[in-house]
Amino acid sequence: MTIQIFVDGACEPVNPGGIATYGFVIYRDDEKITKGSGVVGHHDTSNNVAEYSAAIECFKWLLNNKLHDELIVLKSDSELLINQLNKFYAVRARRVRPLYEELKRLIEEMERVTRDQRKLLKIKFEWIPREENEEADALSRWAYEEFCAKNPDRLQRYARYLASEKQKSFMKRLKIQIPPGLSKRMASRLIDARLEELKSRRE
Repeated sequence: MTIQIFVDGACEPVNPGGIATYGFVIYRDDEKITKGSGVVGHHDTSNNVAEYSAAIECFKWLLNNKLHDELIVLKSDSELLINQLNKFYAVRARRVRPLYEELKRLIEEMERVTRDQRKLLKIKFEWIPREENEEADALSRWAYEEFCAKNPDRLQRYARYLASEKQKSFMKRLKIQIPPGLSKRMASRLIDARLEELKSRRE
C-alpha cells in the first residue's frame, strides 16, 4: 500500500512576517484517512515555516497511528521544501532549520521503528503543481480565514497589506466573496481569475 501526504502552507497577508497556517490531507491508496489544518503563529513566520509545520504534523500522525511500514510519498507544491528534503538544497534559514531538524528526527524515528519490526519503509518527496494540491491549499486558507474571523484585532498590524476599499468594491461588483483577512495580492488574484472566467464565457 502507498500513503500519500499532501501538504500546503501559507503566510498571509504578508510573507514573511504574516499569519502562518497549514493544511494537509493523507490518503492510503485512494482512501482519505485524515486531514488537518492549523495556525503556526503570527510572529517571525513564513510560508516555508508553515510548509514544514504541515509535514511535521503528518509524520507525527503516522507515527501515532503506527502507519510506518509502507511506501510514504509526501507531495507539495513548494519547490524549496521538496528540494531541501531531497537534499538538493541546503537548509540555512534561521526560521526553518529547527523545523527541518524536527522533521528529520521524526523520519529517523519512523525508520527505527520499522527496522525493529523487520519491515521495509520507503519515503519519497515529490513536487506537484499547485492545481494538484488544491485540497491542502484550501485547508490552509480556511485556517487563516477562521483565525482572522476570530481575531480581528490581530489584523490591525497588517492593515497596509490588506485588500483596499477599491479592490473590495470591485470584487462586490464581480460578485466575489470577500473572506476575512484578504490580502491585496490575493484580492488581485481573485479579481484576475473572475475576469478571465467572464472573458472565457463571452468567447
